[in-house]
Amino acid sequence: MKMAARFGCLGVLFAMLPGFATAQMGMHAGPAMRGIFNPVVGSGGQYEMTTEKGTKMEMEIAIVGKESVGGKDGYWFEMAMSNTSMGQMVTKTLTVVDGTDTVVSRMIMQMGNHPPMEMPTQMSKTSAQKQPADIRDRADDLGSESITTPAGTFTAEHYKMKDGSGDAWVAAKAGPYGLVKFQGKDSTMVLTKVITDAKDKITGTPQPFNPMMFQQDQQHP
Repeated sequence: MKMAARFGCLGVLFAMLPGFATAQMGMHAGPAMRGIFNPVVGSGGQYEMTTEKGTKMEMEIAIVGKESVGGKDGYWFEMAMSNTSMGQMVTKTLTVVDGTDTVVSRMIMQMGNHPPMEMPTQMSKTSAQKQPADIRDRADDLGSESITTPAGTFTAEHYKMKDGSGDAWVAAKAGPYGLVKFQGKDSTMVLTKVITDAKDKITGTPQPFNPMMFQQDQQHP
C-alpha cells in the first residue's frame, strides 16, 4: 500500500477527535463540539448528525474518567461512531481546560476489533488544536427557548456563533457540553438521548501507535 493511502486513514481518524474535528460532517470528518464544557464522569449524550446531502450518522460522546494533569483536573472525553466503513471507531482524549479553551494531553483510539492504540505524546500535542470550552464569548445570546428533540423537551439558551458557522442550543443537563442542537450551514446535530451512566468503550490495554495496522487493513479488507 502506498504511504499516502496509509496516512490518509490516519486523517480519517484524526478528523473525528474533538480537539480538531470540523463542523463539516462528511464521512471523513467529525463535528466540533460547541457548548459550555461541564465535565462530570458518567455524563454523556447520543446525537444524530445530518449532512447537507441527507447522510445521517450516529455519535456518542461522554466523560468516562478523570485524572490529574500537571496539577489540573483532566477528563477523559470519549467519542464513538458506530456506523463507519471501518466499524465502530472510538477515540478518547485526556482533556484539560486551559482558560476558555480545552487542550489534549493524551489520545487513545480503537477501531473495529483492533486493540486500542495510544498516540505518541508529541503527535497528540501537534495534531490536536485548542477547542473552545465555553462558546459564550464567541456567540451572541438570543435568549431562552423551549426545544424538543428525541431526547425530550429542554429549556435551552440559543446562541448564534459570531463567525457565522451556525446556531447552538445549550441546556445544562444535556451532556458534557450541554449541546441540545446545532444547526450549521451544511449540517445539523441533534441530541437523541441523555446518558448519565456512561462507561468507557475502549476495551483492552492500549498499545503503542502502529501505522502498519492500517496497511494490513488495506491489504486484507
